[in-house]
Amino acid sequence: MNVMLQVNDLSKNFNDFQAVKNLSFTVNQGDVYGFLGQNGAGKSTTLRMLLKLIKPTSGEIIFSGTNIIGDDNAMLKQTGAIIERPDVYKYLSAYDNLYIFAKMSGIKTTRKLIMDQLEMVGLADRFDSKAKTYSQGMKQRLGIAIALVHSPKLIILDEPTNGLDPQGIADMRNLILRLSREMGKTVIVSSHLLSEIELVANRMIIIHKGEKIVEGDVATLLDPADTVVEINTTDNETAFLQLQQTQWKERTTKTTKNIRVRTNKNDVPQIINMLSGVGINLLAVQPRHSLEDYFLSLTNNDTHVEPFTN
Repeated sequence: MNVMLQVNDLSKNFNDFQAVKNLSFTVNQGDVYGFLGQNGAGKSTTLRMLLKLIKPTSGEIIFSGTNIIGDDNAMLKQTGAIIERPDVYKYLSAYDNLYIFAKMSGIKTTRKLIMDQLEMVGLADRFDSKAKTYSQGMKQRLGIAIALVHSPKLIILDEPTNGLDPQGIADMRNLILRLSREMGKTVIVSSHLLSEIELVANRMIIIHKGEKIVEGDVATLLDPADTVVEINTTDNETAFLQLQQTQWKERTTKTTKNIRVRTNKNDVPQIINMLSGVGINLLAVQPRHSLEDYFLSLTNNDTHVEPFTN
């Protein structure tokens, strides 16, 4: 797999605050690369450095073999992006927005090319409607059409589902997959929602307080063979003692709220049957990826966490 983007020891300081700390990651050509972290983790700062909107304090950004720090054009000519909400001319139609942005980019375009772009993002039937009449999801899709107007190799989307309703989220998810599978684009998509990254990305990174926690293939990181099962019963003490007499003895812990068993997801019915068979009433059984459990632990507390190794 060809490496498109290699980031090495990237850091950004704002006076005494270090927003990004020695961050390194790799995006391969054709990846849908998930950039995951809670709000304030440093995702947007990192993406802004990639797009030359913020100057790094230190580190390297290597795009297609070239270190782009100090080169204003090497990466930008081949990149389309939406950071936060897309900027569109709200009193112009979708068609006119694309036409103007194409002209600003120095792109020679035709009506067919513009309509093809709008068709790709699902807006061809509203091509002549003013952008101000669009829902937030439609504006996001128009923003992506604008980002694609110069046929970039890399698309960067910062929290593209923020503020969208369930249908808008589904539409955005499907569009990201189309960009990858049908158009062959490499996509970096940031989010604070693991469930969204799981559905679209093939590779991912988690950052916390500007530092990398884990990076790897989504299928490996979310392996069902490594699942945490949270169990709550009417008698957690007895349930815990029962599990201590089973094959899950070394993988069972008890918290103040529930019992946790690290196991293969396929073992969950067996655990339920065992507890029910000895007369323990189950109130809740929640299988959760160990990575999800880990990510939530970062999100829900502010303590230092050692990097997760896969």
